[in-house]
Order: sequence, then structure tokens, then C-alpha cells
Amino acid sequence: MKTSFGRFLANLFGFGQDWWVEVQTSQPACTYYFGPFNSETEAETMKGGYIEDLEQEGAQSIRSVVKRCGHPDQLTITEEGDSPLGGFASPAFSGQS
Repeated sequence: MKTSFGRFLANLFGFGQDWWVEVQTSQPACTYYFGPFNSETEAETMKGGYIEDLEQEGAQSIRSVVKRCGHPDQLTITEEGDSPLGGFASPAFSGQS
């Protein structure tokens, strides 16, 4: 399904997409992606552990959403230029294989 129409159908019906937990924090200003998961229920179940880990590391204003999408280009996106992870160590729950 490499044609435009094929990609359209894949997106429409969710082929090639998995469930991911997207977590955004204001301090540090980061977006984290955890996954992939086979189901929304599995992602929802795991979400609390990721949030708890970030809270223990001092992250503030944590927002999260479970969504279905393709594999993110980056699993951690930071808006702070000093450190690749905004001064935080890599979260203990860094995803699944």
C-alpha cells in the first residue's frame, strides 16, 4: 500500500498504526511517546506507570493521551536545547519492544 490511495485506506482503517501513550510535561518542556501497544486498553493500563515515573523525576504539569498513530519519529521530544532529555535521565519506562 505505497500509493496515495493505499496510504489513505491504511490511515482510514488504522492499518500500520499502533496504540501509543503520549505524555507532555511543562517542566521540562517535553513530549514522550511510550509504546507501541496492541490495544487501547493495554496502553491505558500502562499509562499510570509512565506518569508516576515522570512525577518521581520531578516533571510538572503532566498531560497524557492514548492515541492510535504510526511510530513517532522520536520517542522523546524536548524544547530545551541543553540536553537531549531536558536535564532528566531517561524514564525507567522507556517503551516496549
